[in-house]
Order: sequence, then structure tokens, then C-alpha cells
Amino acid sequence: MKRMIALLALLVLLLAGCAPAAGAPAAALLTLDTGVSPEAWARVPAGPFLMGQHEHEMLVDYDYEVMVTPVTNAQYARYLNEALAKGTVKIADGWVVGHYDGDPFSNHRHEKEIAAGDWPQFPLANEDARLTFDGQAFAVRPGYEMHPVTMVTWFGAKGYSDFYGYRLPTEVEWEKAARGTDGRAYPWGAEIAGHNANYSGSGDPFERNVGKLGNTTPVGFYNGKTYDGYATVNSPSPYGLYDMAGNVWEWTADVNPGAHYRFMRGGSRADYGFDLRVWTRNNAEPHYASPSVGFRCVRTVTK
Repeated sequence: MKRMIALLALLVLLLAGCAPAAGAPAAALLTLDTGVSPEAWARVPAGPFLMGQHEHEMLVDYDYEVMVTPVTNAQYARYLNEALAKGTVKIADGWVVGHYDGDPFSNHRHEKEIAAGDWPQFPLANEDARLTFDGQAFAVRPGYEMHPVTMVTWFGAKGYSDFYGYRLPTEVEWEKAARGTDGRAYPWGAEIAGHNANYSGSGDPFERNVGKLGNTTPVGFYNGKTYDGYATVNSPSPYGLYDMAGNVWEWTADVNPGAHYRFMRGGSRADYGFDLRVWTRNNAEPHYASPSVGFRCVRTVTK
């Protein structure tokens, strides 16, 4: 029996050595072009909509614009380089850090104080990060330029938004942008299938190469095109926004009284299909970073 256990352990080690590295998709797919621009924005008009699983009517009484896709690695690397050059961020203890003005603090039970000061935005040497730093500048690991940035904290998402004069969406703004006004469960409609979005078990080419948890897909991947024999269904929200379900969870702006946690929306590559319903919430402390969490920005309409 001991010999059998030893042989099984050896087999596991050999198989592990042959397996692709976590998060590494097939090389032929790394640079595919979805045709969806991460620089594009879409307008969400003012008006009522149905929010939450029980469809409470909410009103957003202003127009606003939302990024058509999550922020990409290329966009975030550009931000870090520009912010580092301007002194908006700095390097400390293995992280990119930047100033945050702090949260109101009421000393509620389980509440942690988020005081004014430097807070972590992005890790420098994490195997799940798709950006590299040579001591002078940030660059994207080849092939990941058009994938959503991950391993970015809430502070890092807010730092990016503030730097360019944008902001993170509130939960209300995010949900209206994701589902429109008819109370649908997913951005594209009432049901989900594997070719609508990137989630656990969806079967996309990136998932096939790294196992069930899969990998991120390039932003806008689910736009009706066929990639490596995998036919996607065009699955934007009613306002033309892609990746509002799956791929990465997205940080939202809300700072709730008596709580230090921040909320995320949309589900990710590592979640089941039902977790991608537009009303589903996730939360974490604002310095949390994950290979399944990213963000997108909103901006006020000025004309």
C-alpha cells in the first residue's frame, strides 16, 4: 500500500509538471482580436428600471456613460506608468500604493477603520498578475494586453478612475447598465448558456487549456464571432456593454455607513452560471486582490 501511495504521488507530480501553468491560455489565442474596443463608451439614459431579484423599481435621474468593456491590462499598465511618472503612486513593500482620503468611521461591530493614507493598488511580483515591472516601467505579459486587468484592489480601481477623471459605478448604476429596464436576469436575456459568457464550465478555448476554473477571455470575446472553432453568441447588455456577466467580478463605488467592505458585481470565470445573474453581489475588503476581480469606469455626461 505504501508503494502504491508513493507511485500515485509520483504520477501526480509528473502530471503537474506537464500541465499548463495556471492562467496560461493557448498561445494561438492570446492575441486574437475581438473587434470590441476597450476605449469605447456607451450611454445609459436616465429613467426607472427594475433592480434586484425581486424587481424593485429604482430611478436613475441622469444620463451617464459606461466603459463598453472592463479595463484591460494594457490600459492599466499605461495608468501605472503615467501615475508613477507624476508621483500619484509609488512603490512600497512590493506593491504599487496610492493615497486614499479614508472612509467615515463609526466604530460599528466588525467595522475596520480605513484611514487616510497610502493603500495598496497592485502587487509587483504576484504570479497571477499579468503586468511586469522592471524597476522603471510596467509592461503587459505578452498576449494579455486585451484581457481584463486582475489583481487590482478597490483602491487600485478607484485610483485609475480618479486619475483620468472617471469614477467607479455605484451598484445602482452598474445594475441598470447591465440589465436595462425589463428586469432580465442576464445582460442578454432570461437564460444563460456556455456561449454567452466566461464562467466555470462554459467550455471556451481558454478554459479547455487550463482546466475548469478557466482563464480570463479577451474583453468583448462573446460578440458572435467564432474563435478556434468556438462559436460565441453576441451577448451585450441592452446598452451595448460586454462582459457585464462573467470573466471578472467588477468593483463598485459604494462606501456604506458602518461597513468597510466593498461590493462587486457580475460574476467571474471561476463562478457558476447562476452566479452571473445581474443582481448577484460579492464583497471583500478594499485591499483585496484576486485573479477573478477587475473593474470598469463610468463618467458623467456633460452634453
